[in-house]
Order: sequence, then structure tokens, then C-alpha cells
Amino acid sequence: MDKRAKILVVDDEDRNLRLMTLLLTSFGYEVATASNGREALEKVRESPPDMILLDIMMPQMDGFEVARELKREDETRIIPVVMVTALNEVEDRVKALEAGADDFLSKPVDKSELRARVQSLLKVKAYNDHMRNYQKELEAEVAKRTAQLRQAFKKLREVSLESICHLCRAAEYRDENTGDHIKRMSYYASAVARKMGLSKQTVEDLLYTVPMHDAGKIGIPDHILLKPGKLNDEEWEIMRQHTVMGAQILAGSGARFIKLAQTIALTHHERWDGSGYPKGLKGSKIPLVGRIAAIADVFDALTSKRPYRVKPFSVEEAFNYIREESGRHFDPKVVDAFFAAKDEIMRIKEDIETNIMEFHF
Repeated sequence: MDKRAKILVVDDEDRNLRLMTLLLTSFGYEVATASNGREALEKVRESPPDMILLDIMMPQMDGFEVARELKREDETRIIPVVMVTALNEVEDRVKALEAGADDFLSKPVDKSELRARVQSLLKVKAYNDHMRNYQKELEAEVAKRTAQLRQAFKKLREVSLESICHLCRAAEYRDENTGDHIKRMSYYASAVARKMGLSKQTVEDLLYTVPMHDAGKIGIPDHILLKPGKLNDEEWEIMRQHTVMGAQILAGSGARFIKLAQTIALTHHERWDGSGYPKGLKGSKIPLVGRIAAIADVFDALTSKRPYRVKPFSVEEAFNYIREESGRHFDPKVVDAFFAAKDEIMRIKEDIETNIMEFHF
């Protein structure tokens, strides 16, 4: 037990204060005194003691009120309070317990009883202090480890997503001038989602999952994928299978963003009027992420070099096409969001083409 434990004695009679101080210092304790309840509360808040010996019958603020006040505050609740009183009625002791008293001493105080009760309660206080400090240390350690775990998870996620992006680029690089396609399209899609008021998580997910939209092109033969000019019916049928192939490549994962990427790969060529592929979905039956990816994909395809087109559309021509196809190829609400994000889309296009913007995860 700490021989320098501090005990606050509260009593309105000076002789009682002197007596208790003499006894407690003889036991080896540090003693502080207060002659009334208000002074006691001030001293406790300034320098919390390890125990309080509290008289009940005091003017202005009696011991019951002081005990209630102490037990009401988190910082003082754990300090043991011993009521030192000449009151021996059961109802008085019940009232003291209800106020928060931990023990009683009857006046006149017996020296041996005082030593025993003080030692016992100080042991309890020391244990409570230990547990409280242990809890704080444990909480701090948990917070530290949680932060480390989050950082590790973030790095793992970044590495995983970056690997996915590079694999998608491997497929895209077979198609001339589409190395930056996945970067532009991903940022376009995120910008549109943001303008539609979608959650921050969805906006971020689109940035990570849209790069996988054409994963199935890895299964399309070069003579079809890179053919200049129009595809014949048989070739076109094979080309359209890249949506199904992409979904099959991404199938079977439990990861949320891979499931989302699977949906985008399968549905980004569906059309609002039901004339798209591979399932001919119509209107809101097309997942929203597929509708958003579709408009980003078409805009970037129109404004980029392609083997099947003599020259790309101008930006204004591409915007006009998007507007004309509202309600046919594209969801009108997605078109509205696309035009609301026009300035951001133009900035993204310029920054990526001039290598100002890197593709960050």
C-alpha cells in the first residue's frame, strides 16, 4: 500500500480536524483538511485525494450533498467516501449509502477501526486506479493497433487495385491509343456519380472498378479487335461477347468492388431503350453503375482515335451526340449529370492528355 496516500478530512469542528490529522499522519498518510462542504469540493477538484473522510452534519452543505456531488462527476466518482458521523439510525445510513458513501465510521472514532477501514478502502482505491489506468492503456493500444491495421489494409487495397489496373491496361494496350482510356473513363464516371449525389463510397468504387469494364477484350482475337473499318455480322457477334467474357473473368469473388466491376463489365453496353447487349436490358433494369459507365465509355471512345474510325469526334460533337442520345442510348438523368459535370470532364481530359493527372488509388 502507498504510505503517501492522500486523505482529505472534512469537518466543521476544528478539534475533529486536528484529531483526525494527528491519527492519520501517525499511520503515514498525507492529510488535507476542509472545514465545510464547498471547500471540500474545491480541494477535491484542485488535487484529488485517495480517500475522503466526510462529516455529515455541517452547515451550508451537509455530507449527503457533498457525497452526491462527488459521485456525480466521472473524475471523482471512484474516490472512496467514508461518512464519519454520530448518527446511528438505520435511515441515516441508508440515506448516506444512497448519496454514494462507501463506508461509515462512528464518532468518537476508534483508532484501530480507523486504521483498518482506511487501509481496506485504500487497497480498493489502488485496485480501481490500476484497472482504470489499465483500461486507458488498453484503449490507447487498441486505437494504435486499429490505426496500424487500417493503414496496412489501405496499403493492401492500393496494391491490389493497382495490380488490377495494370492487368486491365495489359488488355487495353492491344487496342491502339487506349492506354489512357481507362484513366479518363474512370474519372469521367466518378465525376458523373458525384453530380448525381451518389455516396462518397460509390464515387470511389467507380474510380476503382470502371478500369475493369473491358476485361473481356482479352478474349477477342486481334483481327477483330484491331480491324480497321466496320465489323461484319459474324465479327460483331464475337466482339459483343467481350461483355460476357469480362463478367466471367470477374465472377466468383467475394470482394464488393470486384462484384461491382463484374456488373459494369456485363452491362456497360446496354442501352436505355433496350437495344443494347448482351441481354437487351431496358431503362432502370440496367444497373445504375452500368448506365454511368456507358456514357463515360462512349464519350471517351468518340473523342479518341479508334481503328474503325477515320478521325475522332470533336469534344462539342461528342457532347452533342450524348445529348441527342438521351432517352435512347443513355439514361436522361445520367445525361443531365454528365452535362452538369462538363467543366470537370474537360479538365480531366486535358490533365490526363498532358500527363498532369496520374491515376491514383
